[in-house]
Amino acid sequence: MPMRITPSILNADFAHLGDEIARLPSADAIHIDVMDNHFVPNLTIGLPVVKAVRAACETMLDIHLMIDQPDRWAPDYAEAGAESVAFHVEAAAAPVRLARELHARGARAGVALNPATPVEAVAHLLGEVDMILLMTVEPGFGGQGFLDLVLPKVRQVRALIAASGRDIWLQVDGGVSLATIGRAAAAGADTFVAGSAVVSADDPDQMVVALRQAAEAGAAK
Repeated sequence: MPMRITPSILNADFAHLGDEIARLPSADAIHIDVMDNHFVPNLTIGLPVVKAVRAACETMLDIHLMIDQPDRWAPDYAEAGAESVAFHVEAAAAPVRLARELHARGARAGVALNPATPVEAVAHLLGEVDMILLMTVEPGFGGQGFLDLVLPKVRQVRALIAASGRDIWLQVDGGVSLATIGRAAAAGADTFVAGSAVVSADDPDQMVVALRQAAEAGAAK
């Protein structure tokens, strides 16, 4: 099972965003957090910036929509060229229909869960999505500490994916660092959003490589 590192640009220098992304050639995808100051208490970037990033970057774009009304807005991100678009199950009115619409527009469909949301909320979606994203912090701000209390949920979702026989990525987002990624990989995660750990590193791309190696070591345990 390959380990994928998808650095978040949430804490990057937005004045030099293209340069920041160019420093990450080893990334499996660039993770873009879209927040609307309604679903979460923070306001970040939206569709115009994603379109600009798409025009300047050939790396896979992994969009995480922390917004109200994803049924209305998510398809536009697929149309903008994002290869993966994840919406929150807590916010979607019709998640099955939305996942199918994302597929119809050429994107992978992901469904995200907040730490307090039970796994049962997405169990019925395994036949419709390509990725399940588990928040390992409370969504809204970067730089938070990893919540180990989510690890049992990671194990639950990994078991559900295995039972389904489907190729579904299991992503964790929040507090991912060299100190935590091994535990998440050992629990069953295979895709990791790392923000502060990468952006604050002296060599961000070398940190991407080191995180992948640490995840591989954790998964092998």
